[in-house]
Amino acid sequence: MREKIVIIGGGFAGLQLARNLNNQGKYKVMVIDKMNHHMFQPLFYQVATGRIEPSNISFPFRKIFQKSKNIQFRMTEVKKIIPSENKVIGEDGVFTYDKLVIATGCKTNFFGNEKMQDLALGMKNTQEAITIRNHILMTFEKMIIERKASDDGNWNLVIVGSGPTGVELAGAFSEMKSSILPRDYPRMNFSDLNIILISSSDKPLDAMSQESQDAAEKYLIQLGVNFMKNERVTDYDGEVIYMKSGNSIPTNNVIWAAGVTGNIIDDFNIENLVRNRYIVDRYNKVKGFDNIFAIGDIAYMETPKYPQAHPQLANVAINQGKNLARNFKKESEKDWTEYEYIDRGSMATIGKHRAVVDLPKFKFQGFLAWYFWMFLHLMLILSVRNKLAIFFNWMWSYINKDSSLRLIIAPSRKNATEQ
Repeated sequence: MREKIVIIGGGFAGLQLARNLNNQGKYKVMVIDKMNHHMFQPLFYQVATGRIEPSNISFPFRKIFQKSKNIQFRMTEVKKIIPSENKVIGEDGVFTYDKLVIATGCKTNFFGNEKMQDLALGMKNTQEAITIRNHILMTFEKMIIERKASDDGNWNLVIVGSGPTGVELAGAFSEMKSSILPRDYPRMNFSDLNIILISSSDKPLDAMSQESQDAAEKYLIQLGVNFMKNERVTDYDGEVIYMKSGNSIPTNNVIWAAGVTGNIIDDFNIENLVRNRYIVDRYNKVKGFDNIFAIGDIAYMETPKYPQAHPQLANVAINQGKNLARNFKKESEKDWTEYEYIDRGSMATIGKHRAVVDLPKFKFQGFLAWYFWMFLHLMLILSVRNKLAIFFNWMWSYINKDSSLRLIIAPSRKNATEQ
């Protein structure tokens, strides 16, 4: 009898685990995800700003495992885990397992603010990135009709959070403002359009080196981004965003990039959660269980080097998936290898020829960093076809300072009304 391994989630961690167990005859692997595709999240901001197609960074699971002899995929949302019966209860079925791996990743953290959750735009999946693109483009279409009668909120595009997602969005929208929108809407004056980045810290990219923080702030200013430092957002009513300092900004366009939280499974092992992440040992085994594991963003693993657990980064998720696959393949658990995170560095891009890179032994910024960022992200894309498509779009945009991907893809007004 082949051992049944169920993997919940097909993000970086879950996909790496499955691919490393592919065509391993002694395992029967089931990948469960509520989406039918894997998403390359680092480039969501380019989908949101109309630079690349969603399909270029989305990879259908059934295509990925098309030739696999031991991996199956089921599209459903997991509702419950019953450890005593080794069962996973999905929205559309029940799945049994010998080993269960939770790789559900994380979602946007609105810190309990329900109004913000309802009214602001998050960016943690393909649909949300497309929603941002639709919303921003619809705002411009509304402005061209209303002209001077357009309210102030349409002219302020606010991004909350100055991590990599926030600064990359701010840079991309600023370049759109200067190079693309004046050509799309030649009778409008976009000098009044404000790209506003709100940060709770003194510098952007506060998890990176001081050199990178300083360079990122300089690049944002060069691009005309209004960088509001040491500000904490307290509320948003759909028309005005409010801050703890008493400042407020009229805006109909708020993108929330201020944090993430674990995608936990309701009622499962909630007594062993730390910051919405499952406590695991050095082998990614969930506390209190012998055959349930958690990997990636959802796993909270304390180590001597990382006493507050690992950062929620793709590199951590990918290598936890690989390490767990290697351990599964070993004959005895006594031979298993503890996971140790090796920091390969971090990076962010803030517009054309502007990027920052922190590697373990040296740091660099500017033109070279931008090319390094592009090359590395291109190499991480799964298929050759998608690599070529993204490379073509990037080259076209580089030469022409333009793209043709500003499509508004939304339900028709009739359907929207009926819904």
